[in-house]
Amino acid sequence: MPLLSRAIHGVVEYTWPMVVISSIIIISLRVTYLIENKEKFVLYKELFALSFIIYILCLFQVVTSQDVVSWATNNFIPFKEILRYEFGSKLFVRNVIGNMVMFLPYGLFASIISRPKKSYIIMFLVLVASISIEWVQMSIGRVFDVDDILLNFLGGMLGYFLYVMLVKIADSLPEFLKSEIVLNIISIFLLIGCLTLL
Repeated sequence: MPLLSRAIHGVVEYTWPMVVISSIIIISLRVTYLIENKEKFVLYKELFALSFIIYILCLFQVVTSQDVVSWATNNFIPFKEILRYEFGSKLFVRNVIGNMVMFLPYGLFASIISRPKKSYIIMFLVLVASISIEWVQMSIGRVFDVDDILLNFLGGMLGYFLYVMLVKIADSLPEFLKSEIVLNIISIFLLIGCLTLL
């Protein structure tokens, strides 16, 4: 989907300075902590934690730094904005698909961190995050849109279902494929794959 790819590329162009600076600071602090406290360095765990922090920072930057608008453009009517866009159009991809894709990682990260036994835990976490974003946007002069909450919720739940699927796959794998060295190698390949997509 070229429109979605261009949208992701636009976000990367916009956030890369913050990602570079934050990564250098976080990595240097974390390495110092591990050395000073003589703790073991586990690559896949460190990359996961760094990815989550960078994702949250990028999410914050994207949702708080756009044009200021007036109260009149707020939307409190469900599906009003979603139905306004022609399916497959640039605005549809940016606003409908984009809001879901933006929250898919949150659902996945929240699931990996909390390891919920019931889906309602992730539903709650996704709703808290999305409602917080919309409330803060309204408080700083940006748009509150109930449709964004719905789309973020769908994206977050897609992340949860991806987590459930990955857990089922992982449970069926032989033990040697779950070893630290294999997980480190997989995390390196995932990192390289993500970097090449950018």
